[in-house]
Amino acid sequence: MLVISASAALWFLPLVLPICLWVCYTDMKWMKILNKSVIALFVVFVVVGPFVLPLGDYAWRYVQLMAVLLAGIALNAGGAVGAGDAKFAAAAAPFIHLGDLRFVMALFAATLFAAFVSHRLMRATPLRRLAPGWASWESGSRFPMGLALGGTLGLYLLLGALYGAEPA
Repeated sequence: MLVISASAALWFLPLVLPICLWVCYTDMKWMKILNKSVIALFVVFVVVGPFVLPLGDYAWRYVQLMAVLLAGIALNAGGAVGAGDAKFAAAAAPFIHLGDLRFVMALFAATLFAAFVSHRLMRATPLRRLAPGWASWESGSRFPMGLALGGTLGLYLLLGALYGAEPA
């Protein structure tokens, strides 16, 4: 069982999942996570969060956002991640219950592995003709991390809706 409230995950999921899919698509097509998607994700949390999370938890999630944003800025400055990746991770951070952090890290590792292998296999086969002109096919060693980041958040909320805790 996850620590996130199943009801909170269920409220967030239908609004967040399309944004996650949009991020996967734009990062594969253009190798960019658009600021519009990051802002949309943040707005979902700002608007829905106060209604589905206890006020103290809701406020604490902004600290998570800032911590992830600062780490992302440092990683971006060092060339380890793209700016879009850092911004998306920061906007995604408030949706994650801190008690689920270890689970989300493992989920991200598994999603990253699956996304990387799937992307590289599609890129190396004629299946890539299904999406001609996508920048990620020609990106050399670069990988569209939005595929893994968006996939992780979407899966986490789906699993949270199915296996999350319920308030007593």
